[in-house]
Amino acid sequence: MKTEKKKGVLRRLFKTVLSFYPVLLPVAIACITLTAIVGAVPAIFMQRVIENITAAIKSNTPWSEAGGPILNDVYILIALYVTSLASGTAFGQLMTIITQGTLEKLRDKMFNGMQRLPVKFFDTTGHGDIMSYYTNDIDTLRQLISQSAPQILISGITVLSVLFIMLYYCLWLTLVVLAGTAVMLIVTKKIGGGSARYFVKQQQAISEEEGYVEEMLTGQKVIKTFCHEEAAEAGFDEVNERLYDASRRANRYANMLAPALFNIGNVLYVILAVIGGVFLTFNVLNVSFSGMAISISVVVPFLNMAKQFTGNINQVSQQVNSVVMGIAGTARVFDLIDRPPEVDDGYVTLVRAREENGEIVECKERTGMWAWKHPHHADGSVSYTKLRGDVRMFDVDFEYEPGKPVLRGVSLYAKPGQKVAFVGATGAGKTTITNLINRFYDIADGKIRYDGININKIKKDDLRRSLGMVLQDTNLFTGTVMENIRYGKLDATDEDCIAAARLAGADDFITRLPEGYNTFITGNGANLSQGQRQLLSIARVAVADPPVMILDEATSSIDTRTEAIVQRGMDALMKGRTVFVIAHRLSTVKNSDVIIVLDHGRIIERGTHEQLLEQKGQYYQLYTGAFELE
Repeated sequence: MKTEKKKGVLRRLFKTVLSFYPVLLPVAIACITLTAIVGAVPAIFMQRVIENITAAIKSNTPWSEAGGPILNDVYILIALYVTSLASGTAFGQLMTIITQGTLEKLRDKMFNGMQRLPVKFFDTTGHGDIMSYYTNDIDTLRQLISQSAPQILISGITVLSVLFIMLYYCLWLTLVVLAGTAVMLIVTKKIGGGSARYFVKQQQAISEEEGYVEEMLTGQKVIKTFCHEEAAEAGFDEVNERLYDASRRANRYANMLAPALFNIGNVLYVILAVIGGVFLTFNVLNVSFSGMAISISVVVPFLNMAKQFTGNINQVSQQVNSVVMGIAGTARVFDLIDRPPEVDDGYVTLVRAREENGEIVECKERTGMWAWKHPHHADGSVSYTKLRGDVRMFDVDFEYEPGKPVLRGVSLYAKPGQKVAFVGATGAGKTTITNLINRFYDIADGKIRYDGININKIKKDDLRRSLGMVLQDTNLFTGTVMENIRYGKLDATDEDCIAAARLAGADDFITRLPEGYNTFITGNGANLSQGQRQLLSIARVAVADPPVMILDEATSSIDTRTEAIVQRGMDALMKGRTVFVIAHRLSTVKNSDVIIVLDHGRIIERGTHEQLLEQKGQYYQLYTGAFELE
């Protein structure tokens, strides 16, 4: 990561934390500063105590006379240590509040922002990588805020304070300490740079491993079905080896740095003691702000200050890796927060309505009628169009990736109340059409109109509120059966949910559960069969009561007997609604008003079940088994 980018991330992090805690953060910094300064002061008192003792010995002054000034210094020192303890305790408590509060707020920002990202982000980003934002990256940020940054600040202030004190007493000895410090910084740059580079790679490897484990856990049944345990193990070994290699290299450098700096500090201590002894022997002229001559009372405290100086330099160097990892994690967190939300430039909204004197009028009460509220920018007027469920596509082209068209010149219509079925091989473009109707993706060319309105003009939330979708892959959330059904309409009553379950054919098995509709579901309904989960998914759409429904292989996971039950419920549910059905099981689409056969993004056949059989084209081959869907 480039230096400018690092500074930018740190600057933004500081501003972010300050915006969260505009009072507590300055107070915490003040406490840190006080703790650091007080930590550097004892050297002064040590010099004064040694000087007083030396003078007393030379003049044979009794303790009764010499002890007073010395004890006064001791009392002041005790008071300073108590102050340091109090400020240190306060800063520790404040940093706990600031750190955990910041993480809470950033997690909120990440999650809330993630809810507004386009579907493309989730289609192109692994779930394990996404989870890494909330685990590894947040954890590195925690270490940066709570440990590394305060430690660097304390050490930095202590170093500056000690430096000024050393200059006050002796310039020559200070230059020796600075020369040793220069050597320590060179070593830190050489070893610490390599360590930081591999710690970043370690962070990336952790994200990769989490993604692999998440994928393997999701597909565990498939792995066991095809006896791919050894292949899965080999794949994990490969990913784990990359993590091991990055971690080994990173920690090898890190473990080299501490002993190297520690021993440089010890060597410097010895050199400083020797030079100090030479200065005392030859009465070298001292240069200092104090004007004091070089003496034991100067050299001995100076040795302790040098130890403190190099020790804090060592402390700063030990935080380099945590800082680098924290910056990398923080950059990823900000990257997720900064991702542009799903663009929605629609202005047509869905409102409750009623008819008055043959005209549609907006209202707030429930009437069972909905209308599209269409403001016209040209003249400032507003028109209302009754929500009927008329969906039409005109010469639609679409591609997920540039140069790889998925739909080419697709035109179709679904009148209110019609059931339209899409049939075709995998990759023909069936699901893509439903994704475009929901505006999960925007078309490259052509038009899609909903009740005569270009869907690009309709606000996405309102558009999707008018659509009900049952996916092939069911998703149930942790909570009761009733809560999962109510997910389709959050203000639905218990009676509404039960009626929807009966309509979908789910009431029978729900009432046989241990707690009925209050049965608690966890792990995506792991205690339910695939068919039961799908029935709940259908009931969830039923309670929403949308005018347009999209059924993407809605009965693919249901056995034949259950399918018959569900089909009756679905027929009742689809009555009076516009329905788009995607199905491989052709028996489920026989009663469709129109069946559209797709092949490589183009419509090759359309008509009713009987009409298509008479044509003896691809649909005929599919139905008779002469050709199978892939």
